[in-house]
This record gives sequence, C-alpha cells and structure tokens, in this order.
Amino acid sequence: MDMQEMYKGKTNEELLQLYKETGGLEIKQELVMRYVYLVKSIALQMRDIYMSFAQVDDIVNEGVIAIMSAIDKFDPDKNVKFETYISKRIKGMIIDIARKQDWVPRSTRKNTRDIEEAVTTLYNRLGRYPSTQEVIQYLNITPERYQETMRKAALFNVLSLDMVLAEAQESKGKIQVPQGDEGEQPENRFLQKEVMEVLAEGIGQLKENEQLVVSLYYIDELNMRQIAEVLEVSEPRVSQIHTNAIRKLKKYMEKFNEERERKDVSRIL
Repeated sequence: MDMQEMYKGKTNEELLQLYKETGGLEIKQELVMRYVYLVKSIALQMRDIYMSFAQVDDIVNEGVIAIMSAIDKFDPDKNVKFETYISKRIKGMIIDIARKQDWVPRSTRKNTRDIEEAVTTLYNRLGRYPSTQEVIQYLNITPERYQETMRKAALFNVLSLDMVLAEAQESKGKIQVPQGDEGEQPENRFLQKEVMEVLAEGIGQLKENEQLVVSLYYIDELNMRQIAEVLEVSEPRVSQIHTNAIRKLKKYMEKFNEERERKDVSRIL
C-alpha cells in the first residue's frame, strides 16, 4: 500500500502519535497538509492586523513553518487538542510580526483619541452614553470612517492585551535559570495558571455587557455583526463595548505585571 494512502486512513491524533514514535518526515508532511486550512483561516481572520505590511500568502507561509515547529513540540499526553495548540501559536506568530512592524498608523491613533474625547464630552453634556449617530454628528465624519476607526481600535486593543499577557507569562522567566523543558518547570505552569486567574478576575470586574461581548467574541467566536444581532444594538456599539472591555483588561493586567515585578525585585534584593 502507498504510504500516503496508508496515512490517509488514520486520524490526525493517530498520525501525531505515530510521528512522536517514529519521527517520519512523510508523516509530518501529511500533518502539515491537513492543517494548512487552519493557517489560511486564521490568516484571513486576522488580516486587518498585517494587511498594511504583508500579504495573506506571506502569513500562510510563516504559518506553515509554525505548524512544522509545533508538530515537533506538541505533547499529546497533555490533554490539549492540537488544533487549539497550533491556533494559539499561529495567532501569536502574527501578533509578534505586527509588534515588530508597529502596525497601527498614527492616523488611526489620532482618530481613536478624537472619538474617545467626543464620547467623554457628549457624556458630560448629555448625562448618558452618546449614541453612535451623536458621536458621528459631533465629529462631522462619515459613518464609514467611524466604523473603520472603531474596528482598527478594537484590533489595536486586542493586540495590546496580547502583548501584556505575553509579558506577564515571560517576565518571570527572565529572572529564572532555565532547566530542561521550560514548559515542564513547576514555576512556569504556576505562572500561566496565575495569569489566567488574574485575567478571569479582571473579566469579572467588567460591566455585564462588556463581559457578554468578551464571552461571545472570544469563547463563542462570533464576529461583531453577529454579536450586534444577539444584543440587538449597532455593530459600532459592539465595537465600542469591546474596545472599552479590552482597554480595562489591559490596565488590569499591567497593574498585575507591575506588582509582581516589584515583588520579584524585592526578593532579589
């Protein structure tokens, strides 16, 4: 029987286990081909992050390399689905590329600040949160420009939060002497658990509608339009709620990082 035909009769999990046992290059190639669809899906989903400096094909190529590396590092015994494992690695790869490129244009930053200032001014004037139309009229901009700015602001805040989470998980490792597999160190496993617990605490302190948007977007993986339909509000309003939630979580995690760094320094001294 042809080797490729034999592999096609096996599940992804069986191939992963077989690769761990044999290290066969053909098995690895078959696995990569099976998961290319996931790279393409994530690349399209996150294209707004990199579209100003890279093409989808470039990201897909980098994603394939990430899959090859992930296949070697993946441990089937840790009770984590490989799809979940590589999805995080591919998203992390895109975020790392974006971080190096400083992808958010100055115009986007300025437009975001203008909207935030308009919302604050109108809130103080009206005594309530202004509607999308009121903000648009106050700034004298088109609805399309407003929606584009809010969408990019949401991406910027997601990227910022991811950066803070990465720093939270990595900073402690900077003062440790690595021993063996870093992922197996009890300190690192405890740190990752601690970061997730703190993030959960931060989410618990959000407003009810912010918690709901975060849950629908990150757990149920609905897009902004779908969330707007669920909440029966406008898509820009969902984007506003999402942006506010991510901004609060970013500040919450930054505070956690600062407090832990002070403790680490105190212990060293």
